[in-house]
Amino acid sequence: METKLTGLRISSWVQPAGGQARHSSPVVAVLIRPSSSENIGAADKRNNNRSIAVKPAAAAAVTTTTSPSPPAEYHDSWLEEAAINYLSRHVQEATGTRNEKKGYESLVQATRDVTRKFEVRQQHHLVVQALANAIPSPILHLIRTVLPNSKFKREYFAAFTTVFFAWLVGPCEVRESEFNGSKEKNVVHIKKCRFLEQSNCVGMCTNLCKVPSQTFINGSFGMPVNMVPNFDDMSCEMIFGQEPPELTEDPAFKQPCYKLCKINRSHKDNCTS
Repeated sequence: METKLTGLRISSWVQPAGGQARHSSPVVAVLIRPSSSENIGAADKRNNNRSIAVKPAAAAAVTTTTSPSPPAEYHDSWLEEAAINYLSRHVQEATGTRNEKKGYESLVQATRDVTRKFEVRQQHHLVVQALANAIPSPILHLIRTVLPNSKFKREYFAAFTTVFFAWLVGPCEVRESEFNGSKEKNVVHIKKCRFLEQSNCVGMCTNLCKVPSQTFINGSFGMPVNMVPNFDDMSCEMIFGQEPPELTEDPAFKQPCYKLCKINRSHKDNCTS
């Protein structure tokens, strides 16, 4: 829907309700989804003769479009619920925060509290710490030792992620890419990220999922991974074996947040930096 206001055009998007999705899986590891949609007010015809003040700079600061598809509805199994609560508890313990919510809402609230309480570099460090505490160190050491970098390891990580972490990121599938001149199934395509959709915040995606996950997976398993979110349709690709760009060069960090971001609206904070 478009409304013209004295030469200024304001667009609004409405995301339909509905959804689907359900996947099985066990225990913990990575982080990381939301949906957003908003109507930016239409002008009342009775005010045609009035001048309307608009702050272009403020509006431009949060102008990310969102997916037209309906939000996914999840029915977590008891095992998936246990994994979600386990990860949420470790995030809360690492950051000294507490909330009484259950399930995925508890995880999103825990990460939202981190965004409000800590500056960006602290956010990265605390989530990496939470992930490290959530997985026993002997397992990390074993995987790193037994699986040296190879095509098998990259494809193994991609397959493992799709099978065991759909509860965290939503429905996903393995895709093929070219790696050093040959084809490999080393990419996880997340169709619509659960964490991004639920948190509805670009800054939470980049600072509490993308950077900590890249850091943790590389540091703990010796596996470089580049996470490439698409903030228009809320999909994401995890490319195993690929080094991520520097934060100053990463396109994900040049993206403004969603208009419905609760951090931006409630605290007037720039959650993306």
